[in-house]
Amino acid sequence: MSNPRKAAVKALLKVENDSAYSNIALNAVLRGSGLDGSDRAFASAVFYGVLDRKITIDFVLSKFIKTPLKKVAPFTLEVLRSAVYQIMFMDKVPDSAAVNEAVKLIKSSKESRNAGFANAVLRNVLRNEITLPDGKDLRSLSVRYSCPEWIINSFAGDYGAETAEELLKESLKPAPVVIRVNTLKTDTNTLKSELEKQGVPSDTAEKENALILKKGIDAADFDLYKKGFFYAEDLSSQTAVSVLNPKKGERVLDMCAAPGGKSFTMALLMENAGEIVSCDLYEQRVGLIKSGAERLGIDIIKPVTADACVYNEAFGEFDCILCDVPCSGLGVLRRKPDIKYKPEDNFKELQKLQYKILRNASKYLKKGGRILYSTCTLRREENEKLVNSFIMEYNGFHKMYEHTYLPHIDKTDGFYCALIVKE
Repeated sequence: MSNPRKAAVKALLKVENDSAYSNIALNAVLRGSGLDGSDRAFASAVFYGVLDRKITIDFVLSKFIKTPLKKVAPFTLEVLRSAVYQIMFMDKVPDSAAVNEAVKLIKSSKESRNAGFANAVLRNVLRNEITLPDGKDLRSLSVRYSCPEWIINSFAGDYGAETAEELLKESLKPAPVVIRVNTLKTDTNTLKSELEKQGVPSDTAEKENALILKKGIDAADFDLYKKGFFYAEDLSSQTAVSVLNPKKGERVLDMCAAPGGKSFTMALLMENAGEIVSCDLYEQRVGLIKSGAERLGIDIIKPVTADACVYNEAFGEFDCILCDVPCSGLGVLRRKPDIKYKPEDNFKELQKLQYKILRNASKYLKKGGRILYSTCTLRREENEKLVNSFIMEYNGFHKMYEHTYLPHIDKTDGFYCALIVKE
């Protein structure tokens, strides 16, 4: 398969039909696609673009398809979505190419009988002016920013209507590629120079030892990455770990560590001296921590398969604990747009799980020790409200610091962290 549009559609079907994570679905398809660099980039752009704008695209398609979209054959529907995305949002793709290639794809598929139908729909899209609702009501905002109404309600309830719309705007912007310099092997200026030599220009971030790449890379085939000179980690995550400030020689527990970025940053802050017990529930994900640490030349990380909700007496006590809990992920919609389409009910039990993990973390902490509770969501009930509930229940702990990183203000992913100290 060497057709980038077909690759995008196949990956979209994996997300739609199998509830696959977007990055895993796309990587699986691209691995066997035979596509080169530019075609892989095009397939990725169409794939993530459709996920970003699916509600908007479906609003447009529903104007030209009389039956409910859920009744349209799956492959045909994803091809139509991909074509409409190209027409509306990819200026460098001629409209005729978007339509003709879509019809060809359907003709060569098991749904070939739908080729004429798809051609008629897309020609109608081209002939008619596309207008989106411009009001401030929930429905208009949902269509314009391609975001479910419950998420908009959540943002507005927590931050007000104006900030909610700013968050929606940011969710559709490209996410920056941020890397952390491995200071055990190199320094920022040297890595910046080496990246430049390999055709990857970068900007120095405000955060120490961080670079923002001006173009994406395929890390698996990139020599500097394979040699362990850097790893990917957003500025919000790097900054939050600095708040915990693990020190050289300390014992540190990372409750939910995979794939390991925050553990790696803690190890660098500790100058690779001390001990970090990095846990995850699944053995395969623990393997990611292990291989990442080996690539980076970090030897103080001890990867362990463990349930963050269950106390393990054998772990002993720790000077500081990172409690980066599973969350709804509403702060990283620009990186993981598939999160938008998960039912709200999927997140109803999250607070119970988060609270259980935080409560369990507190049992491992030395007197005078510190916990960093963090999430990549912007829902206050998973953030401030949960931490406040914990502080009220456990009088021996107090909150030293907290911050909510808002993408349009902090220029990072949406993120929350609170530093809790045991008296």
